[in-house]
Amino acid sequence: MSNNAKQEFFMPMIPPTVTHQEHQVRVVNGKPIFYEPAKLKDAREKLTAFLCVHKPLEAYTCTLRLVVKWLFPITGKHYDGEYKYTKPDTDNLNKLLKDCMTACGFWKDDALVASEITEKFWAEHPGIYILVEELER
Repeated sequence: MSNNAKQEFFMPMIPPTVTHQEHQVRVVNGKPIFYEPAKLKDAREKLTAFLCVHKPLEAYTCTLRLVVKWLFPITGKHYDGEYKYTKPDTDNLNKLLKDCMTACGFWKDDALVASEITEKFWAEHPGIYILVEELER
């Protein structure tokens, strides 16, 4: 393992609920043109700004495990630490997050992530907890 063997951090924020799945398409001259709606663009910019502060000195180049805990503000009768079982879906949340981590230089390609553990909760202190861990070769 390298000096980057493990990295963990917490980004205090209200996590974006818009996901990568929300790309839009329009037809121009008979050809589909894909674009990001303003909310998705804003979510990407927010995540990138928070993530780039935690960018490792060197990009990961080996097999990785990514642990992400999405902590959403408590609403209704939910309580701190309760699993969030409503939208957005964890796979859609993580797709946008991993794209932003790639853009920030955490790794060359998110295909290096061979193991993912993703959870979402209601929380008194909203944010996103991230652990990036090199796996044994």
